[in-house]
Amino acid sequence: MSGSDEQVYADLTAVMASAFPDRDYGGPVGPDTRAFADLGLASIDLVVLAEKLEALYGRRLAFGSFLMGLRNRGADDVVLGELVAFLRQQLA
Repeated sequence: MSGSDEQVYADLTAVMASAFPDRDYGGPVGPDTRAFADLGLASIDLVVLAEKLEALYGRRLAFGSFLMGLRNRGADDVVLGELVAFLRQQLA
């Protein structure tokens, strides 16, 4: 399964709304949206998000490698554009 960026963003939005129903993100989610600074997620929330996305797509995704790559280059947040690119690569 592979989808367009728009479909993956729609999937992310739906999964986040389902996983974190008490949160209001206050605006559109796009490529420059940051998981921690803009969406207010915590690191444990990323674990939940990863599990929900794996359930949605019906496969294991290499989130550990993705997050390790971010850490190795000194990133202090997860930019959703990078997450979407990772997901599209994993789903291809």
